[in-house]
Amino acid sequence: MTLAEAKQKLAQYGQEHVLKYYEELDPAGQEALLTQIAETDMSILASCHHKEELAQKGKITPLAAMELDEIAANRESFTATGLEALRAGKVGAVLLAGGMGTRLGSDHPKCMYNVGVTRELYIFECLVNNMLDVVKQSGCWFHLFVMTSDKNNDITIRFMQEKNFFGYNPEYVHFFKQEMAAATDYEGRIYLEEKGKLATSPNGNGGWFISMKNAGLLELVKKEGIEWINVFAVDNVLQRIADPCFIGATIQRGCVVGAKVVRKNAPDEKVGVMCLEDGRPSIVEYYDLTEELMNAKDEKGNPAYNFGVILNYLFQVPALEKLLDGNMPLHIVEKKIPYLDENGELVKPQEPNGYKYESLVLDMIHQLDSCLPYEVVRNHEFAPIKNKTGIDSVESARALLQENGVEL
Repeated sequence: MTLAEAKQKLAQYGQEHVLKYYEELDPAGQEALLTQIAETDMSILASCHHKEELAQKGKITPLAAMELDEIAANRESFTATGLEALRAGKVGAVLLAGGMGTRLGSDHPKCMYNVGVTRELYIFECLVNNMLDVVKQSGCWFHLFVMTSDKNNDITIRFMQEKNFFGYNPEYVHFFKQEMAAATDYEGRIYLEEKGKLATSPNGNGGWFISMKNAGLLELVKKEGIEWINVFAVDNVLQRIADPCFIGATIQRGCVVGAKVVRKNAPDEKVGVMCLEDGRPSIVEYYDLTEELMNAKDEKGNPAYNFGVILNYLFQVPALEKLLDGNMPLHIVEKKIPYLDENGELVKPQEPNGYKYESLVLDMIHQLDSCLPYEVVRNHEFAPIKNKTGIDSVESARALLQENGVEL
């Protein structure tokens, strides 16, 4: 992009101020800024003026989960179907690993955090060990796509190479960077975080598929004949990935999405719950769960919204490709955004000062036709690490790892 083209684009969206320091930059800095301007979708930024409309929900009704007893009764059949898909090379996995370990007191990517006590045991290592269980069970490797971010890409790749991928076949591991979205003030004006760099943030966990496509990896998916992708978050060290029984259940039930869920430990637990929204599968976030929904009962007298998602989903690839033709719903989130002030000095605000723009996995699910909520045993598959101590912490995850026979 030339400077003239950049000026034209910025004028269209009222963002001319981002070139304020252009003349102070060296040629490499100027080129980097022009590239960032070219790659940034500015059409979404005006939506901050009507963000209340974006947040509106449709009619919420229950969506029944496949519970543990039904899974147990059909485990042999489901597992056989899942193993058949794995052995045919039809299953891949995507790890969402763009985050840093800041809340854990670490300056490194979250995947590099050591949860060991008497030995080194990294979050990434825990996940690979869980995948290796499936490799051993199926007798074959499956492709793992690791989504990193601008902030942690190089160090994550270097770490995995230094650790020899913890025993996973490197020919089946592929890295790609999550696309970024501009961060703005409350009027939709893009902040600068450096004189030659727009303030940005990852485009949300619903941005993984478009980021994967733009990295050219859908060509590999098609070439390898991958029909199902298991998407999972980095911070749950107990989760089962490419779980044959889960894959088989989703295939046998004829659904285009499967969602692993756990029974909530309290009506107000801070997890999103599976539901129908205007008759289509969806997830209602915990902060949108009203008292009425929390206390609603199903026909058996059990809580109607009792199954929380753990960000472990199985998507059918052809269904995902249809989503690329439409626009994903946008979520506008209030955040603390470091920025340059009028004097070009960096300010790190103590309170929220603007918006980040995200798309979420729950919207991908809502745009598809069918979803199977699949119950897993909480203490066997749900050990999220979000905090250093307390609930969903390094401490609680270590206790659950030990409970499941993992040496720390």
